[in-house]
Amino acid sequence: MSWLGRLLRNRRPEEGSYGWNQANLAGPETVEVASRDFADGGSLPKRHAGKRVGGENLSPQLSWSALPDGTTEVLLLVEDLDVPLGSAPAIHCLAVVEPAALTTSNEVPGGGLDKRSPAAGVTLLRSTIGRGYLGPEPVKGHGPHRYTFQVFALGGSLLSRGDDVLKRRPRAVLAGLDVPVLARGRITGLYER
Repeated sequence: MSWLGRLLRNRRPEEGSYGWNQANLAGPETVEVASRDFADGGSLPKRHAGKRVGGENLSPQLSWSALPDGTTEVLLLVEDLDVPLGSAPAIHCLAVVEPAALTTSNEVPGGGLDKRSPAAGVTLLRSTIGRGYLGPEPVKGHGPHRYTFQVFALGGSLLSRGDDVLKRRPRAVLAGLDVPVLARGRITGLYER
């Protein structure tokens, strides 16, 4: 299958389609996002990759700096910025985190985005395929893929809208976000086959 990756090597979504670049997700870039499992711009360990490529589909540990006053929820978005099919990045996870409900302040533990048993305070929304964290499974031979873990401090609630937000497609949730983004930050991990 590496021939397919080489054939699609120059195909990637337009930068304007990244969640980070949506006007309604703009905000001060004052949140520092970190992980004990990978460095910003470094490789994601294989255990965080999807099971079809030999990984464990285990979401990495994520933490972030203090959030601004008035933050009611955190929107966590994980995108594959280099997926060669479609006009927008693949969403590998979309979740709402209630900061007050987290066991450890400003941290989602490793495996905390699992669809069967999410961490306390984490509500999983739909992703491109299914619900919960979907580890990297890039096309072999396509080159390195950037997986961006984005944190948005929201000054309003998505979850108060009830089941509607849980059922909507992820791009519809992002496009319809109409609460203020008080701050944001991101960290990027690389994965290649």
